[in-house]
Amino acid sequence: MTETPAASSEVRSRIKTDQPHTARIWNYWLGGKDNYEVDQAAGDQIRKLHPGIGDYARADRLFLGRAVRHLAGECGIRQFLDIGTGLPTAENTHEVAQRIAPESRIVYVDNDPLVLAHARALLTSTPEGRTDYLDDDLRNVDAILEQAAQTLDLSRPVALMLLGVVIFIEDDAEAYGIVRRLMDALPSGSHLVLSHTITRPDMPDVDAAVAFWNEHGTPKLTQRAPAAVTRFFDGLELLEPGVVSCNLWRPDDGEAELRAEVAMFGGAGRKD
Repeated sequence: MTETPAASSEVRSRIKTDQPHTARIWNYWLGGKDNYEVDQAAGDQIRKLHPGIGDYARADRLFLGRAVRHLAGECGIRQFLDIGTGLPTAENTHEVAQRIAPESRIVYVDNDPLVLAHARALLTSTPEGRTDYLDDDLRNVDAILEQAAQTLDLSRPVALMLLGVVIFIEDDAEAYGIVRRLMDALPSGSHLVLSHTITRPDMPDVDAAVAFWNEHGTPKLTQRAPAAVTRFFDGLELLEPGVVSCNLWRPDDGEAELRAEVAMFGGAGRKD
């Protein structure tokens, strides 16, 4: 486990090393080093219950890259609000967007202290663009928008990135309400990109893995049926192919090995 100089004593005091954490387990499945033995043990146990779970992390990450490339390259989006950033790895939102459009501006939001420590040190920007980081919770919509407006021009289209984060909001009304409030604050031409762990009768091992996690890890996860995930895009123009397994959303030619469905579904929608 490596720590950056930016990990202040205050931040380090908030990092719980005796309990597995979602962001660190995700990092472990992606082959990263920003995790502890407790995360590795939990990750291995979950993988025993659901051997394909590691593919979720990779599929979700590849989905992010494809979505950002499409929005920056085909839709002309130059601003991204990425909430629930997770630990920095390769091909972060700003790297993908600024490779296409160096002037892109990105605001990352996460309330995990380890994510914050690494974001400060590892997430950089092109000279033409800008990258900023907010230590806040998805539920604090007004505060996020107020702070994000210091970097982003909220009168111009923004891509709202919510990958694997709404799963931490158990109450349906609250979850849908948060996404709607965020999108309502963004202008026409903005996009929503969202991914979410699903539950489906033909994937019982996924339910078992989530149940294990909710008993031992933090924060707790909420699964939703595919139709319930699609509801997050109500009122938006849903881009093809709709809400599907993340690895089936506009896959690149080199991703054939991930064509089998994973229980992480995602989609993108445009606000008229």
